[in-house]
Amino acid sequence: MNPNTILWIYIVLLVAGGLVGYLKAGSKASILTSVIFAALLILCTIKGFLDPKFASILADIILAVLFVFFGWRLSKSKKFMPNGMMLILTLAALVLRHLKF
Repeated sequence: MNPNTILWIYIVLLVAGGLVGYLKAGSKASILTSVIFAALLILCTIKGFLDPKFASILADIILAVLFVFFGWRLSKSKKFMPNGMMLILTLAALVLRHLKF
C-alpha cells in the first residue's frame, strides 16, 4: 500500500466524519472544515500538481495539524467519539505513510 492510498482512505474517513457531524449534530463547521482539509490533502495526492517531495511534506504537516486539533478537542470534551477516533486515525495515517511495505 503506497502513501497516497493511505491518504485517500484517510480523506474518505475525514469527509465521512464531517458528514456524520453535520447530520447528527447539525454542525456546519464540521462538514466545512472536513471538506477544506480533505481538499488540501487531495491536492497533495494529485500527481503533477505539486512537487512529490513537497506534497508529501505538506500532507504530513496537514495531518500533524489535524492530529493536534483532534487531541485538543479530545482533551476538552473527554469523549472518545468523534475526536478520539479521528486522533487515532490521523496518527495511523501519519505512521502508515512512512512505513515501507
